Amino acid sequence: MLIITPLLRAEVRLPHVIGNNMVLQRNQEIRIWGWADRGEKVTVHFNDTAVSKRAAKDGKWLISLPAMEAGGPYTMKVRGRNIINLENILIGDVWVCSGQSNMEFRVEWFPWAAEEAALANYPEIRLFTVGKNVQPAPADEIPGGEWQECNPETVLPFSAVGYFFGRHIHEELDVPVGLLSTSWGGTVVETWISGESIGQVPGFAEQVARLAEWDAEAARERKKAEMQEILDKYAADEPGIQDGVAVWAAGDLDMTGWGRMELPRLWESTGLEALDGIVWFRLEVDLPAEVARRGISLELGPIDDSDWTWVNGHKIGETIQKYNEDRIYDLPAAYLQEGTNVIAVRVEDTGGDGGFHGSADQMKIVSEDFTISLAGEWRFLVSLAEMRLDISNILGPNSNPTLLFNGMIHPLLNFTVKGAIWYQGESNASRAYQYRELFPLLIKDWRKHWEYPEMPFMFVQLANFMKPPKEPEESSWAELREAQSMALSLPHTGMAVAIDIGQAADIHPINKQDVGKRLALAALKVAYGQDLVFSGPVYKDMLIAGDHIILSFDHVGSGLKAKGRYGYLNGFSVAGEDRIFHWARAYIQGDKVFVYSEKVRQPVAVRYGWANNPDDVNLYNAEGLPASPFRTDDWPGITKGTE
Repeated sequence: MLIITPLLRAEVRLPHVIGNNMVLQRNQEIRIWGWADRGEKVTVHFNDTAVSKRAAKDGKWLISLPAMEAGGPYTMKVRGRNIINLENILIGDVWVCSGQSNMEFRVEWFPWAAEEAALANYPEIRLFTVGKNVQPAPADEIPGGEWQECNPETVLPFSAVGYFFGRHIHEELDVPVGLLSTSWGGTVVETWISGESIGQVPGFAEQVARLAEWDAEAARERKKAEMQEILDKYAADEPGIQDGVAVWAAGDLDMTGWGRMELPRLWESTGLEALDGIVWFRLEVDLPAEVARRGISLELGPIDDSDWTWVNGHKIGETIQKYNEDRIYDLPAAYLQEGTNVIAVRVEDTGGDGGFHGSADQMKIVSEDFTISLAGEWRFLVSLAEMRLDISNILGPNSNPTLLFNGMIHPLLNFTVKGAIWYQGESNASRAYQYRELFPLLIKDWRKHWEYPEMPFMFVQLANFMKPPKEPEESSWAELREAQSMALSLPHTGMAVAIDIGQAADIHPINKQDVGKRLALAALKVAYGQDLVFSGPVYKDMLIAGDHIILSFDHVGSGLKAKGRYGYLNGFSVAGEDRIFHWARAYIQGDKVFVYSEKVRQPVAVRYGWANNPDDVNLYNAEGLPASPFRTDDWPGITKGTE
């Protein structure tokens, strides 16, 4: 008997980034691509244009449409053996928004989220968030995602910096704006660079080569067993949990020896530096009888990395290895009591920063019309001070270079864009000198792979963070900012200075509005050629005049200004040949700044804002844009040679 089976054929398929509601780049060639059967004819119909092409041997096809003016909405039809109809498409400007957590930071995570979201009715701004995707080799597709019109609901989970940037561009130019957010908190710059480029940098070639031999499934299973063994060992050594019982969650615990900590904040900023382990936190809260009777919602904001939470000795929830996820736990009335209630939170961190890193208004108890803040002083005690997990065999975003380029940039390269905005560097601060090479390499690498040599690239210089210094000192964050500013030597780049909007206890400053606005100002100049003041003062040169150093600047705008009540300049230090810096006095005269110190009679070098957190810097131009931190010397810093 002859049995005839039907020939299975693949339907024409599009990548996730091409879909309803998308924005296509104006005034440049538009590329539409996807997959079909080998040799299948695919036709794209769009805006009175139809172009056809046959799929290659591997089933891939790419169709180029001619450049078009801004406009829409339009429909698109992709026809093969099946038909795909796309709707509500605009033509405008598309910007890639990338980096680490300060770019990933969502609109819904900052205190004015409700007010900003209520105003976010911008149907011509379209939002797309790329899912996190680690790949050992360049990928063709991202894990899901869809374009959405910007409205009070869709803006909440989107990048705050990206949204505020896009809003300014849209309002200024009155053209549709598409924002592609592809970010991952805590990531290093080298994971965002292609293997062919980063592999040319000494120290990275071997790591890139290892990826070709990666067996993801075998490594995952092996490491899963290893980590469980380690976690079981740690659990046996932890005093907070004994014989499986959370003794430090008990309501009547003796608190002798427990410290005090203002929350929210990462514990590294409170003296628990380099602590990767377990810290318990406790707080007593008084509840009225009517609230205790009807139950509550306990909200703690995001916690890095994991938490286990109890109320009055009852475990109410846990969230594991999700450092950016808000903790919201519902409590039934049975767990509550009138008067004093005890909240206990066990926080586990296995690398990097640890603790509560949201905003104060994210920590609260909510029950119908009753709200009480939980921000403020909590009691804490370290339960385990050393808990480092070897995750070298797990493919995380920083396990090897190029992983996020492969998974979160490469799949987008056919999508024509206007430019990119970038907020990253915190995770490379300890290797700031190396960043001088890596950051420009990323910019050139993206331009090469997007086939766009003049691709505008705007970036944020790191904000101030950590405890302000009492005396001038060396600083890895200052060196990282210097490395960032050096990238301005590349054409078509712009920098948004954020040295005046940081927070000592929070690596994620809540003022994302000004960051977005300053990025937009840079873009309006660099990408759109507008004649405007887009930057604060940037150091140009110096002249030594006796015991004074006279500084000149570019981008003075309508004039230099000392922001503050009394008109004094802060943040300057000066050194002589001994290279020992002392705080200096500084004043503005015309478009110059004069700097001197009674302790340095023969000055040779000046620094401004040279600290992790120079919290008192106040040199601006009349347009209200802050001066970028700088130094006039080129003496070796503390990160040279660190790789």
